[in-house]
Amino acid sequence: MTSEAVRRVQSGSPWEESFGFARAVAAGDRVLVAGTTSFKGTVLYGEGDPYEQAKVAFAGAVEAIGEFGLGIESVIRTRMYLTHARDVDAVGRAHKELFDSVRPASTLLVVEGFVDPRILVEVELEAFRGAVDS
Repeated sequence: MTSEAVRRVQSGSPWEESFGFARAVAAGDRVLVAGTTSFKGTVLYGEGDPYEQAKVAFAGAVEAIGEFGLGIESVIRTRMYLTHARDVDAVGRAHKELFDSVRPASTLLVVEGFVDPRILVEVELEAFRGAVDS
């Protein structure tokens, strides 16, 4: 795969610059979206509300694949990371509302924490681009 076949998109997250990563990377027929939270710039949306944080985080991840002309119908895998098992139902509800018609493969994990303790949810997704001209 040539370097031209790989395209990266930044979202403006301060962590992208300080850690040296891209929000989304398209390579071949896949688009991978890195861990996405409900931060928009320096503002955390849905503080204290795992359902709202999941909705905002997934919206940000879907926005990232939109940079490649894709939508939720292209999503084939999701990952949800939570800091509390008590939030599984709320985050699952947010996932179902967005992805029920798509039914991607999905993993949900409870983790110890995130870089900002106000973050309750972080999500990742993978999308399929079908046949890609390389």
